[in-house]
Amino acid sequence: QVQLVESGGGLVQAGGSLRLSCAASGRTFSSYTMGWFRQAPGKEREFVAAMSRRGGNTYYADSVKGRFTISRDNAKNTVYLQMNSLKPEDTAVYYCAAGGMVGLTTTPSAYGYWGQGTQVTVSS
Repeated sequence: QVQLVESGGGLVQAGGSLRLSCAASGRTFSSYTMGWFRQAPGKEREFVAAMSRRGGNTYYADSVKGRFTISRDNAKNTVYLQMNSLKPEDTAVYYCAAGGMVGLTTTPSAYGYWGQGTQVTVSS
């Protein structure tokens, strides 16, 4: 079992940057595929980015490709989401998630563990 705690959200102007962190408990962090999702008010939770267990493979939603970067440090049990060139439409609660599947997936139900979320607000 793994527990996830996100941090790093906040208020930023359009064009700015934020770096989200997600700290995981437990000694098996490197056995999980990690993902970031977001949910805006009145909308469904949507996939943002995912990274494989050892960090060799990544996948991004088209809406963030070229602006966001997912990374992980297995020695620190932490996954990151670097967000650059932020837009007002990036405003949402951002969640990190861990899944035991092999390979990357954009499907929320494939991830068994979730953090509590961190709010990101981008002003225009």
